[in-house]
Amino acid sequence: MCVDPLQRKDSFVLRYILRRLVTALLIVFAASFLIYVLAANAGDPLEDLRTSTAPNKEALIAAKIQALNLDVPAPLRYFIWLSGVGGIFVGDLDLGQSLRGVEVTNLLAQSIWSTLSLVTAATVLSVLLGVSIGMATALRQYSGFDYSVTFVSFLFFSLPIFWVAQLLKLYIAIGFNDFLGDPAIPPIAIVITSLVVGFVWASLVGGGAKKYFTNFGVAILVTGGGLTYIALTNWMVTPSLGIFWIAVLGLLAAFSITYLTTGLANRKALYSSVVVAASAAALWFPVQYLYFYLPSWWSVVIVLLGLVAIGITAALLFGGSDRNVSVRAGVLTAVVSTLLLVVDRLMVAWPDYTANTGGRPIATIGSATPNLGGSIWIQGLDSITHLVLPTIALMLLSLAAWSRYSRASLLEVMNQDYVRTARAKGLPERTVVMRHAFRNALIPITTLVAFEIGALIGGAAITETVFGWSGMGSLFIGSVVDVDLNPLMGVFIITSIVALVFNLLADLAYSALDPRIRVN
Repeated sequence: MCVDPLQRKDSFVLRYILRRLVTALLIVFAASFLIYVLAANAGDPLEDLRTSTAPNKEALIAAKIQALNLDVPAPLRYFIWLSGVGGIFVGDLDLGQSLRGVEVTNLLAQSIWSTLSLVTAATVLSVLLGVSIGMATALRQYSGFDYSVTFVSFLFFSLPIFWVAQLLKLYIAIGFNDFLGDPAIPPIAIVITSLVVGFVWASLVGGGAKKYFTNFGVAILVTGGGLTYIALTNWMVTPSLGIFWIAVLGLLAAFSITYLTTGLANRKALYSSVVVAASAAALWFPVQYLYFYLPSWWSVVIVLLGLVAIGITAALLFGGSDRNVSVRAGVLTAVVSTLLLVVDRLMVAWPDYTANTGGRPIATIGSATPNLGGSIWIQGLDSITHLVLPTIALMLLSLAAWSRYSRASLLEVMNQDYVRTARAKGLPERTVVMRHAFRNALIPITTLVAFEIGALIGGAAITETVFGWSGMGSLFIGSVVDVDLNPLMGVFIITSIVALVFNLLADLAYSALDPRIRVN
């Protein structure tokens, strides 16, 4: 009897996943037991009560001992705690209470959401930008751009996070809020910024002297013109994109996405992306009414689904033998165009939000402005402005590491025989890099991404402390200091499970990135 190879592969994958899950459960069990016993013997959770002068001190101590089972030896108490964790299989998860009598599940729910809000954006941006910059420096090895990025990367990598956070508070938050009181851009600032942007862009694009100075001049003109427009129109006070810039940026995204995914020679994919970008600009007026009469995130979903449908329809209508590529380009352009429409709507709400925050919109502490009302656009701006500083702080430090990892990975791949063979066959450089080198360069980075995402839930304790966020990191530190075992173990069990799951996903991603790797 002949067995279908696909069924055999699925069977191998399923057995591998089950084997890894069983191993993960054993690892979590052993590690949690060790952590529980060590933490239980690290101090006295009743120390504050024992030194208290309250007249009912003995009654309070007895109540705490009974509520937290402190009269049971730590190894046996662990299994009492574990039985509460096992209740998740019958829909009755019980992680116990903290020393203050708060349910640990409630503490974790609040802390996880706060931590995810804080570090997810920073991690996604640092990975995307870091990998992109690292790949660009690898393709421009030993150039001025490469040396500059290397210097900046090591500079950011060596800076302590608390110092970076304080500088951001001083110059980004306080400085920008003061700037909004009189948003005038001096001519010297326009000139310096234009020169810096011109150097970065020309170095990134590379090429001979003629191409370098052409890109340098174009970048200076575009940047200088944009900053001059902002200064003359008071754009910082009443910002907006409008139908013109949504069309321009959407078309730029359409050409960029097509170039990176399939090349501009694929006209059908390019036409699909352009149709989506043009549709987003044409729908600008109806979308404004939709956002006004349906002020919820469902309106954003409706716009996204509509643009995705336009992209898929355009790809199918233009036809071609490679419709999947056209569909992919159209969908990616739809996502970018939707983001542009959302950004434009948030900009419209910026003056109202600035007025509600007393003219100082960039927050330096906390995760939300107390007692702030308004629409979802006001609330969205409030969340964004509170995320700006911690996101930049975390991103700058992670960006340095990701750029170095991706640079080293791509340089190693570019020296392989199959890359030289692809070039010898006469393939365009874009095809050699994007289809042959880039995919294989992602394999070692996948492991690092999995570890990074797994560590997200653990929080960024120092960043949370500096910016006044109550997340998983601060909950963990507070639990260690107070010898509060139940919240401590709650943080540990979540972070360990997430880390193990994402390591499993990284292993499975290997087989998708490199067909030579098998999970059996």
